[in-house]
Amino acid sequence: MAVYTHIGAEEMAALIAEFDVGELVSAKGIAEGVSNSNWLLETTGADGRGARFILTMYEFRIEIEDLPFFLSLLDHLAAKGCPVPRTIHDRAGNLYRRRDDKALALIEFLPGVSVSEPTPAQARAVGRALAGIHVAATDFHAERPNTMGIQAWVDLIEGCGDRGLRSINRKLPRIVLDELDFLSKNWPRDLPRSVIHADLFPDNVLMLGDRVTGLIDFYFACTGQCAYDVAVTHAAWCFNGDGRGFRADLSAALIEGYEAVRPLSPAEHAALPVLARGASMRFLASRAYDWLNTPEGALVTKKDPMAFARRLEFYADPANAGVFA
Repeated sequence: MAVYTHIGAEEMAALIAEFDVGELVSAKGIAEGVSNSNWLLETTGADGRGARFILTMYEFRIEIEDLPFFLSLLDHLAAKGCPVPRTIHDRAGNLYRRRDDKALALIEFLPGVSVSEPTPAQARAVGRALAGIHVAATDFHAERPNTMGIQAWVDLIEGCGDRGLRSINRKLPRIVLDELDFLSKNWPRDLPRSVIHADLFPDNVLMLGDRVTGLIDFYFACTGQCAYDVAVTHAAWCFNGDGRGFRADLSAALIEGYEAVRPLSPAEHAALPVLARGASMRFLASRAYDWLNTPEGALVTKKDPMAFARRLEFYADPANAGVFA
């Protein structure tokens, strides 16, 4: 989440009046994340008791044509009992509204906080929640390709250029070229598929103690390999923020929690080391591009691409393949 676009108080109030959520009381920009502008809103509530919502403006990496998939998915998963926010439809029943060439959606606010130093119990709960959405989405009939797959990684790296990559780290051009070649030749095929989150970082999970109260920010969700989603979540949760320290206890708990709901097949287990290298490459590529191209003045915290280069090095080491056993 972030804020790239300014919306004045009067315009914001008029926008919120299009929803049956009461009158706008306050709107505060949220700085986390990189792809959308987000605000935490407080309103008087439809019943006058007060309510909170998240307003999202879709800035880039998200096509407006994909919004029915994302927002309908939230409603589907919420109806299945998954801890995800419902979409608040406007008074005309629309899932989202337009503002010039951009779109905005209002989402239910869920309680909880994002943890910065997860415990094994919390990692186990996240694994269970991730498996839960994979199972619950089996009868969600809409499909969406993964637009952040290998070709997107190649495009992002090319958009950085050799000089840009070297400005981040002099070894980075060789790291990414070698890894992209490996992944293009060794990417696993024919693994079980479902709708996947594809971006389940700690800041996209809300928790109260050891309980998951919210899985949020589904705007990279797509139809893909369930095990790849496990690999993304593993890379996001099982390392220190800078990628220098691996947490074996979190790794074991995450996998255990996932398999308590949806056991991984032998083929999925075998594929996890390569899928984790792909997950690391995906975020290395997008972070490198954002590092070099985030607009000046945007209310957004840039994230170090090298944190995922270090994860990539860990997963590429054959001595570490056993972490998924």
